[in-house]
Amino acid sequence: MIGDPAGIGPEVAVKALASGRVHDVSVPVLLGSAAAVERALKFTGLNARVRVMQQFEKPSDDPAIIDVIDTGALPEGVLPLGEDTEAAGHASAQWLDELDALARDGSFAATIMGPISTGSLKMAGKIDKVISPTPGESYLVLLTGPLRVAHLTDHMPLRQVIDVISSDLVASALEQLNDAMTSWGIVRPRIAVAGLNPHAAGDEDRDVIAPGVELARSKGINVEGPIPPDSVFRQCIEGRYDMVLAMFHDQGHIAVKTWGFSGNCVIMMGPPYLHMSVAHGTAYDIAGKGTADAEMMLSAMLTAGRLASGGGFEEARESSDEH
Repeated sequence: MIGDPAGIGPEVAVKALASGRVHDVSVPVLLGSAAAVERALKFTGLNARVRVMQQFEKPSDDPAIIDVIDTGALPEGVLPLGEDTEAAGHASAQWLDELDALARDGSFAATIMGPISTGSLKMAGKIDKVISPTPGESYLVLLTGPLRVAHLTDHMPLRQVIDVISSDLVASALEQLNDAMTSWGIVRPRIAVAGLNPHAAGDEDRDVIAPGVELARSKGINVEGPIPPDSVFRQCIEGRYDMVLAMFHDQGHIAVKTWGFSGNCVIMMGPPYLHMSVAHGTAYDIAGKGTADAEMMLSAMLTAGRLASGGGFEEARESSDEH
């Protein structure tokens, strides 16, 4: 899904497709406004032919053709740049619904949400269309090279985090994470759980997190923890683990953004299919200039193709072969 048409979503989508790498792992289809995609090609100076579909049809595997499903959600002529609009909010919401339906009926093996504007969605009264991390239901996973971090909690004050964490929540999150990684082609995923307190030496680590890890381990999950949070992320980078379960938002985000910001991507665990996004916003200030960095979108496209086909993480597969 191209993201809000007023932002850089269409631009990074066509740039990523123009890399010539996406078709190696998937048959990509864009969903959104064909006019916005055409305009993005002009902004970026790229040459490709846009083929418009009003509903899902057999896509082309020709990299020179960009297939766009455009159901007319965005009224003709409504393509302002760099500003929130109610029309864009309604269109984005409808595109997200269409994306979900096509994944659920098996037309799409994986989905990627381009950068959306919460401002536009709020103007349209459609902010509920965005999947938000909800402990016990859905979890945010950030990927940047060898560092992969799932978050037990997301946008939540630290005082509240302590009250929300429970042994059952830790165990159920690990089970959901393990099942997802196995479906992505990771054989016996190696998961590390970050401690909550310095050196993982607090009451919560001993009385809540550790029992949750033991419960998951009793179900056959290959997991260790709680591990001191000042070292566990480095251990993942070095190949000891395939994934780290962080306890709260900044614990995981700081590690990811410090290790490698450009080129990272996002998985939202919760839907019954692989659902991804990018870790940046609409960047209204540079929309239309053709200068937006497409590395995150390219990473999302490549990762979606690889994981949806059961190809696993490249680094994880190599490490598994070594061991």
